[in-house]
Amino acid sequence: MRLLPFYWLALISLLLHGACHNDAEISYSAEIKPLLNQKCLRCHGGIRALGDFSLLFPEDALAINESGKPAIVPGKPGASEMIARLRNPDPELVMPQEGDLLTEAEISLLEKWIRKGAKFDEHWAYRPLVNPGVPRNDSPEWVNNPIDAFILEKMEQKNLKPNETADLHTLVRRLSFDLTGLPPQLDSLRMGLGETIDRQNLSKIIDLLLASPHYGEHMAALWLDLARYADSNGYEKDMGRSIWRFRDWVINAFNQDMPFDQFTIEQLAGDLLPNPTKEQLIATAFHRNTMTNTEGGTEDEEFRTLSVIDRVNTTLEVWQGTTIACVQCHAHPYDPFRHEDYYHLLAYFNNTQDADIDSEYPYLLEHSDSATAKMQEIAKQIKLLNPNDNLTSDSDLDKEAIRQLIFPRLFGDFADDFQEVLIQNNGRFNNSAYNANNQKHKKYYLVFSGINLDNLTDIRYNYFCRGDDARIDIYLDNLDGKPVCQTQMLEPASKDWDWNSTPVNNLSGTHDIIFHFVNTSGDFRTGVVDLAEIELVYQNQPLAQGVREAQDSLLQLYRQGTKTPLLKTRSELLKRQTHVFERGNYLVKGMEVDPALPKILNPNGLEVKDRLAFAKWLVSEHNSLTPRVIVNRIWAYVFGEGLVSTPEDFGTQGANPTHPELLEYLAYQFSHDWNWSTKRLMKEIVSSYIYQQSSRIDQEKMAIDPHNYLHSRAPRVRLSAEQIRDQALAISGLLNRSIGGESVMPPQPEGVWQVVYSSARWKANHLEDNYRRGLYTYWKRTTPYPSMIAFDSPSREFCVSKRIITNTPLQALVTLNDTVYLEAAEVLGEYMKEESGKDLASGISKGYQRALLDRPDTETMDILIKLYHQAEEAKATLISYQEPDRPARLAPFTVVANAIMNLDAFLTKS
Repeated sequence: MRLLPFYWLALISLLLHGACHNDAEISYSAEIKPLLNQKCLRCHGGIRALGDFSLLFPEDALAINESGKPAIVPGKPGASEMIARLRNPDPELVMPQEGDLLTEAEISLLEKWIRKGAKFDEHWAYRPLVNPGVPRNDSPEWVNNPIDAFILEKMEQKNLKPNETADLHTLVRRLSFDLTGLPPQLDSLRMGLGETIDRQNLSKIIDLLLASPHYGEHMAALWLDLARYADSNGYEKDMGRSIWRFRDWVINAFNQDMPFDQFTIEQLAGDLLPNPTKEQLIATAFHRNTMTNTEGGTEDEEFRTLSVIDRVNTTLEVWQGTTIACVQCHAHPYDPFRHEDYYHLLAYFNNTQDADIDSEYPYLLEHSDSATAKMQEIAKQIKLLNPNDNLTSDSDLDKEAIRQLIFPRLFGDFADDFQEVLIQNNGRFNNSAYNANNQKHKKYYLVFSGINLDNLTDIRYNYFCRGDDARIDIYLDNLDGKPVCQTQMLEPASKDWDWNSTPVNNLSGTHDIIFHFVNTSGDFRTGVVDLAEIELVYQNQPLAQGVREAQDSLLQLYRQGTKTPLLKTRSELLKRQTHVFERGNYLVKGMEVDPALPKILNPNGLEVKDRLAFAKWLVSEHNSLTPRVIVNRIWAYVFGEGLVSTPEDFGTQGANPTHPELLEYLAYQFSHDWNWSTKRLMKEIVSSYIYQQSSRIDQEKMAIDPHNYLHSRAPRVRLSAEQIRDQALAISGLLNRSIGGESVMPPQPEGVWQVVYSSARWKANHLEDNYRRGLYTYWKRTTPYPSMIAFDSPSREFCVSKRIITNTPLQALVTLNDTVYLEAAEVLGEYMKEESGKDLASGISKGYQRALLDRPDTETMDILIKLYHQAEEAKATLISYQEPDRPARLAPFTVVANAIMNLDAFLTKS
């Protein structure tokens, strides 16, 4: 009996524990939302809301539905129809009607949640960013910086320990690939260090690699996948596009460690900055990487709209880790984005001047030094022939002066001179397309800004017209009122290009001239005006003999510059109105909307009115997603897998972070203390012990941490398509390390690139260009470079957040037979031959060390020597009838070199 009080004490303690446990708060985002996503939102979410009941938004979930009462009554699970339907024994009434029924444990969880008040909390990714405290750790030998403390805390919960530090040669190779995308240049590192390479110098080695110009190339490879960069414009014709200046801008931005907030603003809205520089304009080509459909018969407005839609989807995926594309047609199936939210976002991008036209206007026109020199020479001739111009000296003959020398003639494809063109075909303004909205005809405008009209007498057009049903109306400054003059465009009797002149009276001052092309019949077969040239004729301004010919020569050179597509905002007088597309169909327009942020991303209700304000908001303290998403991308670029394994989806259907506190810490530091410095973030990551540990794995770690989510070892990751090619060229000594420039066309198999619509062909460049880094290879969307696509590089038709890594026999066929790998093997084979002398093993060992920075073990060495002798025996037989002009490819050392470059250790980063 003496034990009875102790018995009752234990029982009371147990009951109190159970009561406390039962009283614990239930997390909607962590426990309830995943269950609803899996079992309920198929019928009661963003796509469908059967019974007028949706669980996507709190206000909808608690609202009165079709039955006349709410399905969820907070605090009263017994009065909640949702629970009643989940438990209903009638198969016609029980929920869900589709898919598996909920288990008793799942229903009980929902009951407890409702009993607790049915409280909705935010998904982790939408919560404000906080700076978590760094965990304390009692193992200083494994902690180089705070990253290790966060990782070790999780690892210790599973009774795991990190590996020993990787061998020095492995670590240096790993660092070099992760910071430059290339194998290390040991001589350059030694020279930079001024001493030998050892563990005490790792921090200096990291700094040297971060300072390398190849760092920018390596980081650009990541960003160009996100930017869907390509050298062609996609769709069926897939014509060439000159946009390599954007690729070089990205390289330079990373090399200069441009703060990521500035990096963001310049790409999304550089044209809206005060007095934007040329480089800031080029940055906006990020969103000119959208595709352009130049096929005949396509509707330009349809594909312009598709480009704007792609910009919304890409922006939200790259910066917000949000799968927004489905919201084009309906509310998000799982995340709290309403259908109209999509079009509020689209309104930010819907007023740019690009319009799915062949010329890719608007663009930045740039000229080489040699072309500029030639234009200056012609300008000098014009100056001598026409001394009454405004130039005062030869030093005034810059680009602006050259443009003025071509005036008073105005040419339609002067990108610097006109603000707006809605349709253009090979430099001719075209009014031939039908309006898909069943209007009588489309309205196309051409706007020239700030033109002096004093003493203007005539406007001349060089044009071609089918039928007599077209005219050009001219307005000044806006489209209000009547046109100041009209020109009826008659079909030329010669059925060829002709000139038409229109007198202009009583016009003066400086104005914007708006040319409105009107098809009066509405028939696309007649009344079609193709306009090549506009000329303003002024009184008492006769051109001296020879000036017009010189102007024509100057214009021809001017037009031949590099045209980099860029973003440019439409003038206010032609501002588009944005509408919701009913069910995503751009032909069926619903209510009009203005630019605005989705409520879930803007809890403070900030007013963000235009594209520049939107870009600034993305990298402001009011946006917690951007630093999380970008930090995760860079972590994944280094480790092969992000802290969130779905970099494209931080929503409720995406993966939860494996180390949420570490993600918060890095995101906070990146956007605050480190001032958005990408190099600082990279250095923190590669300086950690977790990064520098060995990739060795044992049975215990394979059992407890098979996917390495706990980072109990360094990952083994296959190199990217570009890195595999670059490595072969680098270790052979063939790599051309020059930075930037136009894309190149190294050799590829015959017949891969078949062009139907133009004379363009895959043409190998100068010999040294064959050995440029893969980053500079011409990227054609419909037929990507074969050896790249074999190793999983994307076509870049759309934004790619994560390359899918495959392992196929085709990859071995590439590295064994592709021209670049054979040439690299020949050069490496020659090196081994020279190094061997009379010692075969020594030559092979040195070739292996050159490729992998490590000596081969005995077994590997025996295999390579045996392969050498087999190749030597075969050579005598094969060389007599196979490739007699290329005996080097049959040389035994070449065969051995080719084998080394196909080893798993060579193709992976460990």
